[in-house]
Amino acid sequence: MSKQDKNEQEIRETVRTGYRAIAIGQASPCCCSDRSGPADPARLAAAIGYDEEDLANLPDGANMGLSCGNPVAIAALQDGQTVLDLGSGGGFDVFQAGEKVKAAGHVIGVDMAPEMLEKARHNIRQYRERTGLDNVEFRLGEIEHLPVADNTVDVVLSNCVINLSPDKPQVWKEIHRVLKSGGKLSVSDLAILKPLPENVRSMAAALVGCVAGAVLVDETRQMLEKTGFTDIVLTPKQGYIRQMQDWNDPLYREIAESLPAGEKLENYVVSLSIEARKP
Repeated sequence: MSKQDKNEQEIRETVRTGYRAIAIGQASPCCCSDRSGPADPARLAAAIGYDEEDLANLPDGANMGLSCGNPVAIAALQDGQTVLDLGSGGGFDVFQAGEKVKAAGHVIGVDMAPEMLEKARHNIRQYRERTGLDNVEFRLGEIEHLPVADNTVDVVLSNCVINLSPDKPQVWKEIHRVLKSGGKLSVSDLAILKPLPENVRSMAAALVGCVAGAVLVDETRQMLEKTGFTDIVLTPKQGYIRQMQDWNDPLYREIAESLPAGEKLENYVVSLSIEARKP
């Protein structure tokens, strides 16, 4: 195994371990760590664009506070579409997408943590009872090697997950592979405006907290173009980072305190809405 391969594997295991702990309740999600109690995931969802109607039928516990945007709304999903969600967690965006595509559609969630998969699959029963729909499934897999056939998906979603991958070009290639011609991606992720200090990039908390693995906005565009995507629209949104700091999120506070004197985290990191199509 090369040094690069070993490093990538170590990153995956750090992320897998962190999200395994979140799934079984041994750690708080990076986006809602110990701020003001159990209402925080709903508060975060409202702050980043989800409304009560979207959230009303969600199974209990599906919203784990792991979002940094609203890719479901950006995607403008339609009846009958096949949708794939990368890093689906407890099923937060999968279940909302399922309601949008209705009975004729199908939504697939992929996650690399078996504990997350178990949680999501447990939530399916409640989703069926509340909506009358049976149109979602969850698969175990890494986003660099999706367990999905070529040219079968209309829309790919992802919410604060791709930044966690140590091999982002491979992720974009996989998204391109599974999309049908004319299919689109709708992603919310974290990106950086300028390089992070090395001490921050090496923090495990910053990695699991979706910050250390983020890349420059322009780098994201370059990867998309190189992969063959067109109609690329990147929209930076700084409000998310401000909210995390306003709520005194312990993880984001730890990262901010590690920055050079006088620097603010929002000067480095933004939430990024990513839209593109496969020709």
